[in-house]
Amino acid sequence: MNIVELRQYTLRPGQRDVLVELFDRELVETQEATGMAILGQFRDLDRPDRFVWLRGFPDLTSRVGSLTEFYTGPSWKAHAAAANATMLDVGDVLLLRPVGGWSLTGTRPAVGATSPPRSRVLVTVHYRDEPFDDAYAADVDRALACLRTEYAVNDFPALPVREGVHAFVWIARFATEAALDGYLRTAGPVEGARATERLRLAPTARSLLR
Repeated sequence: MNIVELRQYTLRPGQRDVLVELFDRELVETQEATGMAILGQFRDLDRPDRFVWLRGFPDLTSRVGSLTEFYTGPSWKAHAAAANATMLDVGDVLLLRPVGGWSLTGTRPAVGATSPPRSRVLVTVHYRDEPFDDAYAADVDRALACLRTEYAVNDFPALPVREGVHAFVWIARFATEAALDGYLRTAGPVEGARATERLRLAPTARSLLR
């Protein structure tokens, strides 16, 4: 995947499990059938009304085609009302391009799986006032993937992305929540970042990244 969206949704109170169940059952394979890749979907451990997910595309051109096909297709038409009823805000989206290697692979459990894994995922987002270059990835010690802002115009305006943002994102996996928290206790600041956002995430039962 050469283009990745990091999507953070704010949901109505008490509705996250409703969306997770619907997403895992109805909105994974139907998106992937159009050429997209659903790389991971997560509960935010620190914000009970946040749902976070990663969606990938081979390139920007295919992104437009896949999004158009899905959002005008039968699956979204059938489930849009139920999904949208859980949501308050879906505009916190970063459009990203991978830097270097890519290790976000795995085996997705079958439809109907209900047992989430014990593993935890850390998504770290660094911000600064100018673009990051690829060399910034050399300072990341255990990333499955590193990504930085894709500056191309978002040509699917029905789904807005954050503009004017210089972000560098890296993703790590931990066997347990205790292991993740142990890492965070020793993690220091990264040189050159104006601000850092850390997302402690629990994979859903059908998340590919788990």
